[in-house]
Amino acid sequence: MRRTTRYPVEGANSLWHVYKTVPFFKVVKNFAVIQIARYTPFLGVKNWLYRHLLRMQVGDKTSFALMVMLDVMFPEKISVGRNTVIGYNTTILAHEYLIKEYRLGDVQIGDEVMIGANSTILPGVSIGSGAIVSAGTLVHQDVPEGAFVGGNPMRVIYTKEEMHARENAEITKKRDLPD
Repeated sequence: MRRTTRYPVEGANSLWHVYKTVPFFKVVKNFAVIQIARYTPFLGVKNWLYRHLLRMQVGDKTSFALMVMLDVMFPEKISVGRNTVIGYNTTILAHEYLIKEYRLGDVQIGDEVMIGANSTILPGVSIGSGAIVSAGTLVHQDVPEGAFVGGNPMRVIYTKEEMHARENAEITKKRDLPD
């Protein structure tokens, strides 16, 4: 279950109420910063922009690949741990505007997480440290620490324990092969 806070609206759909929920100039500033960061090849510059201009929590040595699209309305609700890789063209959302309500939720991505290209992370999810998210995945629920997940909708492919068992089996197999 995603952890989002619901805000009902009346009359027109919630997107028509957007500038009642977030200031216009905040969106303009965030959009400009995100677009500059999407195209810059300098990872340190991206992280500086995200930390200082968007108020995101970004760990040391974290890498946002080219064209990553962060939530324009509420980037401060996104936190990413250290030494994590966010793949090409990934979208990370902290809001969703629906017909009769809008929802906000923090996105927490742990340390040493690998997120494959073209993935989408929805509001209110947590991705545990050491997790691997396959390319093209729709992350619509929490990802356990160390798990390998993928698909649309996302499903757990291997748990942390299953991954360790596979690694150990491969090491044993290589050790037992004749030279």
